[in-house]
Amino acid sequence: MNQHVTHANQVYASAQSAAASSRIVASWRRCMTMHRLSPEEKRLPIRLTEEELRLARERSGKLVAHATGELDLLFQTVGRAGCCLLLTDRGGIALERRGVAGDDKDFHDIGLWTGSIWSEASIGTNGIGTAIADERSVSIIRDQHFFASTTNLSCTTAPIRDHRAQLVGALDVSTCRDDINEITLSIISQTVREAAMRIELQLFCSAFAAARFVVVPTESSAVSALLAVDGNDMVIGATRAARLALDIDDQRIAGGMPASDLLEEDANSEQNGLRGAERAALLRALSRTNGNVSQAAISLGMSRATLHRKIKRLGLH
Repeated sequence: MNQHVTHANQVYASAQSAAASSRIVASWRRCMTMHRLSPEEKRLPIRLTEEELRLARERSGKLVAHATGELDLLFQTVGRAGCCLLLTDRGGIALERRGVAGDDKDFHDIGLWTGSIWSEASIGTNGIGTAIADERSVSIIRDQHFFASTTNLSCTTAPIRDHRAQLVGALDVSTCRDDINEITLSIISQTVREAAMRIELQLFCSAFAAARFVVVPTESSAVSALLAVDGNDMVIGATRAARLALDIDDQRIAGGMPASDLLEEDANSEQNGLRGAERAALLRALSRTNGNVSQAAISLGMSRATLHRKIKRLGLH
């Protein structure tokens, strides 16, 4: 039986089975019901014109700028193993690409190229489109793709979120190698997720460049769980990991929340009262002057005698 027909029959049978339940099958169903696609079709992803690609890159300028370095590093790790790297926007448009020149023709012929749209609506179930649709990392191996024309691909993709934890793009590594296995793809997948996380942190830190950053304790000790805090200890931003850990959203952040309250620090301790604030201010002033009381008093706008009394009262000797 023709390979395309065999694959199409498998997709139809699984998608129509009430018992079948997985992310792949859910994607196959979306492709047929939402996007009106047929698995037996032979197609390539939709391609943008040069002008359309230029405009897409302009819209995602910050993403491209912050992802370039990570793309280069990731390519050094997996590029020469027959892999192609794509950075896309949230619509699945390939904005940046990395690949070995010797593999360019093969990847270009199947659409792994800048300007191609790898959404589910464009090319069915695939790493980029499915990661964007589900908003979480995914690996799609060969015949898990919707169309038979893409079943020679194995790809792993991680979504990328901006400083407000909104989806802005995806990072993908794809390969046509026959010898790729699930263990190897799992290792590549972890590398891709880590690279995507670093891009997210760069976007976050850039958006709150003047803020202080506080790591939120989580069960997984995720370094990506960060709060951006202003000079008044008010939270002005939070990464997705921090939002999930603390159950906060844009509305709560806009309403105003002290970081100390959000992190459930002891509200009755002197560190959180006026006495604690005064003590902290004096300690900072003394530290900056290497313990010189006269200079610290000048910086605080008070007399040396007044500062001495405060030091004694607060037990800072």
